[in-house]
Amino acid sequence: MKLGILGATGRMGQAVIASTPRYNVTVTAAVVSQQSNRYGEPIRANTAGAGVRFQHAHELQPGQVDVLIDFSLPQALADNLQLAQQLQVPIVVCTTGLSEQQQHLLSQATEQVPVLYAANTSVGITLLRQLVQLTAAALPDTDIEIFEAHHSAKRDGPSGTAVVLGESAAAGRGKSLAELSAGVRADGVREFGSIGFSVLRAADIIGEHTVMFAHTGERIELTHRVSNRKVFAQGAIQAAQWLVKQPNGLYSMADMLQLKTLLKQLV
Repeated sequence: MKLGILGATGRMGQAVIASTPRYNVTVTAAVVSQQSNRYGEPIRANTAGAGVRFQHAHELQPGQVDVLIDFSLPQALADNLQLAQQLQVPIVVCTTGLSEQQQHLLSQATEQVPVLYAANTSVGITLLRQLVQLTAAALPDTDIEIFEAHHSAKRDGPSGTAVVLGESAAAGRGKSLAELSAGVRADGVREFGSIGFSVLRAADIIGEHTVMFAHTGERIELTHRVSNRKVFAQGAIQAAQWLVKQPNGLYSMADMLQLKTLLKQLV
């Protein structure tokens, strides 16, 4: 499989490049922004992508890639989706902090190409989302608080992962997150049934998320911690390998893992 990486010089882009030897994948395109000072440099020595140099998006040729993985920034999403449609290849979008308008662009693009959107490509987080929805449905009288911690350079907060965990909790209650979210509270009395967020930015924390379901006298905490950024890169590559076999449409990591089918078998 020929893989193109958008945002190739970022932390996650580099992690994807480093992870490709484990899979039957060859990096054939590594895209950087027009402002990047690494344009033209070789991406990395001694990998499946050896000899490939960082390039700009408009330089990609038809047939150069089978699928794109986007780990760039939200402001590049429109151009990246357009690129996927021009090349007629699937795209895995892993960018967080998307606006409603950008979410709409994702939906529009699915008319032309398969799109998998994942604010977090960890298999563990994908499973956690299902557990959160199930717990929220089973325990309707609990307060829900979502704690998240990341490195000091992370731009968005709450994280995209925290938001999707909130959406899963709200779905378990038969509501939208907009109806239940209390946001990141500095103070104030908790409104019953609300979903709160607590955000920490410090040092080099890769990612930690805890969803607390608190009831008088007891509480349940569902926690996911990442100790190596490779898990996101590996999840993105697995998603890309799965997506190239799918028809046009909008997909998630849960679709790839067939979690709904598994839950039906177990419940």
